[in-house]
Amino acid sequence: MMNGSTGRRHGGSGRVRAASAALCLFAGALTATAAGASPAAALTPPVSLTADDLTTWQTNGIVWSMAATDGVVYAGGTFSTVRPPDAPAGTSEQPAVNFAAFDAATGAPTGCSLSFTLSSGTATVRALALSPDGGTLYAGGQFGAVNGVGVSNIAAIDTATCTPRQNFKIAVSATVRALDVTADTVYLAGDFNSVGGQTRNKFAAVTTGAGLLPWTANADEVARAVQVTPDGQHVALGGDFLTVNGVTSHALAVVDATTGALTKSYPGFIPTTSTVQDLTTDATGLYTANEGTGGGVFDGRIAIDLDDYQQRWRDTCLGATQAVLVHSGVLYSGSHAHDCASMGGFPDQPRKHLLAQSVDDPTLLPWFPDTNDGIGEPVGPRVMTQTDKGGRHYLWVGGEFTTVNGAGQQGLTRFADGPDTGAPWVPNVSLSTVTPGRIDVQWQTSFDTDDGELTYRIYKDGASTPVHTVTGYSLFWDRPQLKWTDTDVAVGETHSYRVTASDGTNTSAKSPAQSATVAASTQGYPARVLSDGASLYWRYDEGTSTFAADTTGGMNNGFLRNAPAYRQTPAAIAGDSTAIGFDGAAEYAYSNKLHAQPVRFSVETWIKTTTTRGGKVIGFGNLTMQNSTRFDKHVYMANDGRLVFGVNSGGRRTVTTAGAYNDGAWHHVVATQGTGGMRLYVDGQLRASNLLYTGNESYPGYWRVGGDNLSNWANRPTSNFFAGQIDETAVYPTALSASQVSAHYALRTGA
Repeated sequence: MMNGSTGRRHGGSGRVRAASAALCLFAGALTATAAGASPAAALTPPVSLTADDLTTWQTNGIVWSMAATDGVVYAGGTFSTVRPPDAPAGTSEQPAVNFAAFDAATGAPTGCSLSFTLSSGTATVRALALSPDGGTLYAGGQFGAVNGVGVSNIAAIDTATCTPRQNFKIAVSATVRALDVTADTVYLAGDFNSVGGQTRNKFAAVTTGAGLLPWTANADEVARAVQVTPDGQHVALGGDFLTVNGVTSHALAVVDATTGALTKSYPGFIPTTSTVQDLTTDATGLYTANEGTGGGVFDGRIAIDLDDYQQRWRDTCLGATQAVLVHSGVLYSGSHAHDCASMGGFPDQPRKHLLAQSVDDPTLLPWFPDTNDGIGEPVGPRVMTQTDKGGRHYLWVGGEFTTVNGAGQQGLTRFADGPDTGAPWVPNVSLSTVTPGRIDVQWQTSFDTDDGELTYRIYKDGASTPVHTVTGYSLFWDRPQLKWTDTDVAVGETHSYRVTASDGTNTSAKSPAQSATVAASTQGYPARVLSDGASLYWRYDEGTSTFAADTTGGMNNGFLRNAPAYRQTPAAIAGDSTAIGFDGAAEYAYSNKLHAQPVRFSVETWIKTTTTRGGKVIGFGNLTMQNSTRFDKHVYMANDGRLVFGVNSGGRRTVTTAGAYNDGAWHHVVATQGTGGMRLYVDGQLRASNLLYTGNESYPGYWRVGGDNLSNWANRPTSNFFAGQIDETAVYPTALSASQVSAHYALRTGA
């Protein structure tokens, strides 16, 4: 393990704690009444740490290892100086040769100063671990001296005097990457094949007096993690290895703490393309941090029950997990996660470097502070440790990052269990008057970096007291729509609304005021779309936000990406408000919800363009923040203005209009697939069809409007993205009939 054992076994019985927390949250979740609220999502253990980083001194290089006890944090790595918070690199620096010690509560250096050096090459401190009594700090890495005292890749430091122990010296032939310590034994892991002049391949054990023990757990490849179980009877091993003591067990094994004999091997448990970078435990579980290289890798985390060493759960996030730590029933991890879709998390968002999960469930919890990848390999966070001081609990993170939460901060950062100072994002609000005699207040739920359940308050006509309060659950990649209907209105009246979001401690600013006039009669076009069963209906009447409100009861809102042009007029339908404009380069919208494969479907929208570069109008794809790798069920425009409808049904199948529609006028486009095959309608008329293909590719995905991948499709245009205006987008779980399509088109005058 990269960081010290002291402080890493906090948490007690995570299962009991998580169960009681879930019961409390369930009782509160039953009060959520807004349409679209997701109380089930709130049934998670609480994350006690805030995502607000605290001011902390920095290093000028990579922090590879940490250990902490009694309010002091020790950091080792490959660096030569430390500097104050907010100080740019190269300014206000103090010498710190691959090691520094800090006050956990202030983030400032203590008086403990050590220099780890090597006569030739670059010295580094890769492992730190404290004795159970905190009196000795053991350091491993690649170094030949500590404060000028000769050593060989491992050293013991007296923490009271901050000096190397002269009575702990043993030769280790190569880099020590991980350490764990009991009252009488120091376990080593690394690149070495010899310890104390005797063969020890990658793992070894010595007494606290530096005597080599007969404990033998020889591995064939690099060792990266070692963790003694809480009962002291076993030792978990992690690394790149394929065998331990000649027995197949890739990347992970459990051995006897006295002899090194295999207790549990794991052949085929972790792909050979992946390794174990770190290990930690709590009272009931062993947790692994995994990194892979190449295709088909495993990069996530695994929870293993200590009673039988069988898997409790594993996640499948990509992103090279480097460090794991347990606190209060929550598993914290450092990585550069960039795809957790396969386990219900964020799909393909930009990298997130710090995550939290229950020790009993891999579902991501609402804790999202962030770093960048930084310098070096790079990954970002490399190590974690924790300690208490002054009644507060501190989580320290080290690595190669150079920013934390968007601000400059190199090598080190820290978090605590309060105070929470970050307010949720301001909600994005839209009003709908489709139904006469009422105003629907719709909003995109907000995001808070350390709270999933937020409270929303609606303010009407400038009043200081809210007219409605409701809770909703959201995460940065899943911001579902909520809605409240105001029936305390009269036809012809105009009312304004603002909404705030609160995490219970901090409240966002009020959203900009939105106004609407109560309608006296039903609007023909939207009423027909809804009565014909649309499951998604975006009207694009919002202004300057990321939100496309869904007018159906399904709350299937859209997320607008890269700031398309809002409030474009005239709209496609007479009497309608506005349309939206896409630039043909990077702007698009995607559905907040992940959908199963639609077996039968219709997509409907209005378009207006003069482009000669084509682009996707609407389609189904497996990704949201980048071009999809699986994509079909789409309508796109060729460079010459013709429209193409395509599905993947044993191959890419398309139907194409004979005429062009890039003439700068509004056109009504509907594509359907069902038992009657593929049909493409434009302006109320069937323009192309194929009766043979009634199926499409099976994968979960998102509806996307304005752009996505079109690689290898017939008549592929120059651009994947559509340049022009789009309005009144709807998706149906059925194939609309020809009469329904023509009826919709006939209502274009707003009748």
